[in-house]
Amino acid sequence: MRLGVALGLGCAVAVIYRLTRQRDGAVSPSFMTTLVMLSVLIAMVTQVIGDNQARAFSLVGALAIIRFRTVVEDTRDTAFVIFAVVVGMAAGANYVTVGLAGLFVGGLAAVIIRPRGAGGEATWQLTVRVGLGQDADLAIAAVLARHFDDVQLQATATGRQGAALDLSYRARMQPAGSPIALVNELNRLEGVQSVELRRS
Repeated sequence: MRLGVALGLGCAVAVIYRLTRQRDGAVSPSFMTTLVMLSVLIAMVTQVIGDNQARAFSLVGALAIIRFRTVVEDTRDTAFVIFAVVVGMAAGANYVTVGLAGLFVGGLAAVIIRPRGAGGEATWQLTVRVGLGQDADLAIAAVLARHFDDVQLQATATGRQGAALDLSYRARMQPAGSPIALVNELNRLEGVQSVELRRS
């Protein structure tokens, strides 16, 4: 019952976050999922630890080791790392019922609030390096408009000791878009030095 309440409250937190978010750009579906899963996982951890200080320190130590030894690129992946630790801890502490209930409710949260958009509708992170003094903005925008929907400029930074400008975009690929065709087309633009495209 407590895990179910945590699931509901986590969903409420995610909805409030989405409604009150003030930054420009699309809300990351992975972060929304993480908010819901963490609510369930923390409720599960609280039940496993109880008043036992030794378990609390064991959990802190395990998470610290994983935090510095495991490289994750997505907040949702971090939540699953914690998920695995907590389920293992529940089994080790002989709280099998809590572990099974947490596995069910946490899995339910991950399935229901999973990031939407597979295939061509996935979100991509694009970084384009342009030489300083090159007026490639319009050309880049035209290429992005042909391949992406909802393009958002996330960051700009200098590279090569100030000799280049790095433009970071977050966008959704059109259904007919091709990542390879996009990278090739951007590389052919005058002034573009490098292109990096990653699924986010």
